[in-house]
Amino acid sequence: MPTKPTVSVVIPTRNRPELVTRAASSALAQTLREIEVVVVLDGPDPATRAALSTLDDSRLRVVQRPESGGAPAARNTGVREAAAEWTALLDDDDEWLPAKLATQLDLAHRSQHPQPIVASRLLVRTPRAEFVLPRRLPGPGEPLSEYLTVRHGLFHGEGFIQTSTILARTELFRRVPFDEGLRRAQELDWTLRCLAQDGAGVGAVDQVGAGAVDQVGLVYAPDPLVLWNADENRPRISDQSPWRSQFEWLKRSRPLMTRRAYAALLMSVVSSMAAPTHDPRVFAALLREAWRNGRPGTLDHVTFLQVWLVPTGLRRRVRDLALGRRRAREARQPDTARAGAR
Repeated sequence: MPTKPTVSVVIPTRNRPELVTRAASSALAQTLREIEVVVVLDGPDPATRAALSTLDDSRLRVVQRPESGGAPAARNTGVREAAAEWTALLDDDDEWLPAKLATQLDLAHRSQHPQPIVASRLLVRTPRAEFVLPRRLPGPGEPLSEYLTVRHGLFHGEGFIQTSTILARTELFRRVPFDEGLRRAQELDWTLRCLAQDGAGVGAVDQVGAGAVDQVGLVYAPDPLVLWNADENRPRISDQSPWRSQFEWLKRSRPLMTRRAYAALLMSVVSSMAAPTHDPRVFAALLREAWRNGRPGTLDHVTFLQVWLVPTGLRRRVRDLALGRRRAREARQPDTARAGAR
C-alpha cells in the first residue's frame, strides 16, 4: 500500500463478524487498489476482530472504541483515523460492486463542486424482491431537500441517499460530523447539513453554466454500485421507533429544508415511527404540525394515512411486489428503462 491511500473506507460494526467480513472483502476487492479499509469496532468485540484477522491484506486496519456509542459515533471515529483525501462509508451489512470507488472518484474529480458528495444508485435485495433506488436522479431546478424526501408515488425511493453509497472529501466529514444522538435518517441529516452550508439543500440543483456553483453539491453515479441487503429478519436500528426524539430532530432541522420537504418527512418517516403507538393524539399532533409549518401535498396525506392504517409488514410486501415487478420489466427492456430513469 502506498504511504498515503487515495480513498479511506470506513466501516462501523459491532457483534456481526460474518457480515462485516463480507463487507470488508467487497471493499478490498475494488478495482481502485490504492485504498485503506478502516473497520471501527464499536466497543470490545473479540469475535469480530478474530474474523477480520482472516483477511490477509495490509490495507485493512481495525480500530476499537473503548465503549459502544452507536454507528454515527463509530463513523466519526473512523473519519478521524482516515489517512486519505477522500473517505467512503460502508455499512457492515452491505456490499460494494467492484468498480464502485473508481466510478465515484472519477465523478468527484469531474464535478463542478469543490466539495462534492458523490452517491450512487443501489440494488436493494429483500427476502421477496430486488429493485433499484433511487428510482430517478435529481432534476434541474429541483430543491435537493425535496428530491431526497418528497414522494411522487406510493412508495419511498423516488429520491434517496444511503450511507454505503456516500463518498466525499475527508475534510468535509471532519467539518460536518455525524450526529451521534440520531437514531434514524443519519445520512439524510448529514447530507442536508452539508448542503445547507451554502444553501444548496434548500435551493435548486445547479445547472452547468447557470452562474455561481455551490461549494458543496450532490452528485450521483447513474448505475447501481452498492448491494443493500435489506434482510427484514435481522434486527436494525431503523426498525426501532424513538419517534419523539426524531420529531425533535426534524423540528430543529426545519431551516435546512423547504416547507414541502418538512411536511414530507413528518408525514412519512416520523409518522412511520409514531404509528405503532396507535394514539389518536399523536396522529392529530403530527398532522397539525405538517399543516402549520409544512406544505403537504396530496401524496403526503395518502402516505400519512397508509402509514397509520396499514400494518408495516403488509406495506413492505406490497412495495416489494410493485417494485420487484418494475425491476423485472426494466430488466427485459434495459435501454428504454435506463433512458427513462435518467
